[in-house]
Amino acid sequence: MKAIHPVYRFAVIAACALAAFVAMSQGLFAETAAPVTAGPAGGLDRMSMVLSAMGAVGISCLSSSYALAKIGSAAMGAMSEKPEIGGRAIVFLGMAEGIAIYGLIVAIMILNKI
Repeated sequence: MKAIHPVYRFAVIAACALAAFVAMSQGLFAETAAPVTAGPAGGLDRMSMVLSAMGAVGISCLSSSYALAKIGSAAMGAMSEKPEIGGRAIVFLGMAEGIAIYGLIVAIMILNKI
């Protein structure tokens, strides 16, 4: 059986962590979820939302930088042998950068609930 590439493994872990931070901000792990009110969140709810947003951005940026480092170094090596594949390398780098953008979007969605 073929092993999963470390970049994909790290992206899956980052996606699971993002989902956990979203779930924590929604109160899905709480024993009794408080009803959603129209007013601003207070105290502990606000702190958990801020920590969830911070974790979403932090983990997604770390995973994106790891993926960019691995893909970028492999792309430079491949382009030294075959320069015409430079366009494909840029597409893969953009896909890795999308991980950080998704984390930022999740954090903005979490902070809009405050």
